[in-house]
Amino acid sequence: MTKRISIAPEWVVLFAGIIAAFHIGKLAPAIPVLQAEMGISLVEAGLLLSLVQFVGMSSGVFWGFAVGRIGLRRAVLIGLSLLMLGSFLGGFSADSAMLLVLRVVEGMGFVLVALSGPGLMRALVPPERLNLSIGWWGTFMGLGAGGAMFIGSLLLEYFDWHLWWWVSAALTLLTLFWVRGAIPAEVDQISGPKSGFLGHLFENLGQVLKSQGPWLLAIMFAAYSGQWLAVVGFLPSIYAEAGISGIWIALLTALVAIINAAGNVLGGRLLHRGVGAERLLMLVFTLMGCMTWIAYSTLFNGLVWLQFAAVLIFSGVGGIIPAVLFAVAVLRAPRADLVPTTIGWIQQMSALGQLSTPPIFAWVAVQVGGWSYTWWMTGLLSLIGVMLALRLSCLKAAPAAS
Repeated sequence: MTKRISIAPEWVVLFAGIIAAFHIGKLAPAIPVLQAEMGISLVEAGLLLSLVQFVGMSSGVFWGFAVGRIGLRRAVLIGLSLLMLGSFLGGFSADSAMLLVLRVVEGMGFVLVALSGPGLMRALVPPERLNLSIGWWGTFMGLGAGGAMFIGSLLLEYFDWHLWWWVSAALTLLTLFWVRGAIPAEVDQISGPKSGFLGHLFENLGQVLKSQGPWLLAIMFAAYSGQWLAVVGFLPSIYAEAGISGIWIALLTALVAIINAAGNVLGGRLLHRGVGAERLLMLVFTLMGCMTWIAYSTLFNGLVWLQFAAVLIFSGVGGIIPAVLFAVAVLRAPRADLVPTTIGWIQQMSALGQLSTPPIFAWVAVQVGGWSYTWWMTGLLSLIGVMLALRLSCLKAAPAAS
């Protein structure tokens, strides 16, 4: 009799996050195609790239509270359903306006999955392994977005972008059924109180926002995620302008995004070994600022492989930041049932960074006629991250939520 292979539920949660992030990354390789087919500008492309984060930016803390109310598992299922629907209908889009609207729908799905992941990890994983599991959870963005960039770049060499959207929808539907069968329904019992929705929303939000910690973590996440999406999201366009095409765009872009996942795992392991979170954050933000200077400054023009190595290091060390911020956020939530609300606030600020940075990044490139001055913006964001991490190190560690 064949022994059935059992996969731990936390890995299924991670895969759901990867598929959610897949929808963030699926647009990047299609930008040149959409520009040619629909005539969209570079700034409009930046808006399309970042608009999936609009829901998280405008109401992330509301969705975080809602996740705690409707249940973590149920929220993931609803989120995957919205992602599948948005991608399926997006494949029929004939203009950028419909794509913009459906990116908002996908944004709702992404937020529900992203906000549920850390809480599900906390519910499914023993406390002694929580930092490691949160480190693995942090890989969802790099693996999902990077995988989409790689697969999409290859697929779009032979098929049109409509099929790419439908393939993404099919993968999401399969993941939805897997989550439904693999995650025990009992985790939904972690939900908060069921009466007085608005009253509890404001009470919970007040509990989260009274602490400096969530503010510092949220703004740091915005400083990180905004510059990461801007740099990685426009790589296919930058490479195309440089005369690199086809399989090389797919490989180089995907490598930059996927190595981010290695940084996530490294961050979890470093925390597990007792390395200080604030020290890690200061070091990583400093390295990210230096690497974007090398990647975009005119001082290094013509040194293509040095610039690519800098982007690779930028993304790899940057991956440590989500692992650290998620781990600190889970531990510093005022109460266990406020973990989704705390993560929601952090995700809201992160989405603000991801929504605003790519269009500004593109606008700067258009104004100066190239990408050579965009490092000023990423460098400033890195400096903000260093200063906030320094401030976080001055705060007394809050007691772990129980």
